[in-house]
Amino acid sequence: MVRVSTGGRVERKRRSCVQWRMIRFEDLLRPTPAGLYCPPGDFYVDPVAPVDRAVITHGHADHARSGHGAVLATRQTLAIMAERYGEDFTKARQGVAYGETATINGVEISLAPAGHVLGSAQAVVRWKGLTMVVSGDYKRRRDPTCAPFEPVPCDVFISEATFGLPVFVHPSDGDEIARLLRSLRQFPERAHLVGAYALGKAQRVIRLLREGGWDRTIYVHGALERLNRLYEREGIDLGPLAPATGLKAGALGGEVVIAPPSATRDRWARRFADPVVAFASGWMGVRARARQRGCELPLVLSDHADWPELIATFTELKPQEVWITHGREEGLLRWCELNDQPARALRLVGYDEDDDEVVAEDAA
Repeated sequence: MVRVSTGGRVERKRRSCVQWRMIRFEDLLRPTPAGLYCPPGDFYVDPVAPVDRAVITHGHADHARSGHGAVLATRQTLAIMAERYGEDFTKARQGVAYGETATINGVEISLAPAGHVLGSAQAVVRWKGLTMVVSGDYKRRRDPTCAPFEPVPCDVFISEATFGLPVFVHPSDGDEIARLLRSLRQFPERAHLVGAYALGKAQRVIRLLREGGWDRTIYVHGALERLNRLYEREGIDLGPLAPATGLKAGALGGEVVIAPPSATRDRWARRFADPVVAFASGWMGVRARARQRGCELPLVLSDHADWPELIATFTELKPQEVWITHGREEGLLRWCELNDQPARALRLVGYDEDDDEVVAEDAA
């Protein structure tokens, strides 16, 4: 029998005799300047600097960096890292399927779907009866381009807090795509230029458009082409695509163009017919951000859990402790306090709240 106290210790009772083995949560995972470190396993989860051994939750650049000695991740995440950084992004790699268990120095590691982007995973770390789950980035709503989030019972749940304020309640994806399709009908003479992050968001927007009935060719910026092909190799049908290059001025009226966010403000965008500039992001629910980007059609499409999804996850899991990181920690800490959920803020640095924007800007 395993019982974990809110003070962060595991108490074990075996057979008829009582053996007390005091294990602190920090004995298994602890925050360090390089990221979350597992002392008994001697590995890091999503380290922000090159380390000897890393477990990577997903392929966004603020979580998946090159230069590690060895990397354990899903096969899809390893493929994404190789596509972005080259085949020599690490000295050794190990692909682990969802639900499969690997052991590193006596510590068990398994990966569960996170619902964030293709190949994204929660890192489930088990040692001496203690289970800690590092969510990475996650969302709870359906995404046609990746496996859905799976809750994993645990003693400690380490959660992101990107949208960790009650004001963040994202509308349905279908409603947002319907707004885009309605604009295409209203302005058939204008190109619709949608800014979307290169990994995950762009492919999701394309698939949602297909589900919404848009079967025409979608034009894409060159920075998206390699990742689009990777998604298609993984069985994600994106439909007819064409490069948005070599076009005359005033081109693609009535068509959809997908590009990294920075490209929508670049000279590259001037070739299109009076473009309606859209941007797909959870942050588009904040009017000031939409105005700052000069966005005519803000689309609230997030790859992160909103406030109700975060709270529903905590309520469903009921862990002994919640550790909150990279985002709006204060709101979630207050909710936990009011609902008798022990929690703490990790305040890890090096993670970007704006999804993959840094990579998208660089790629463009």
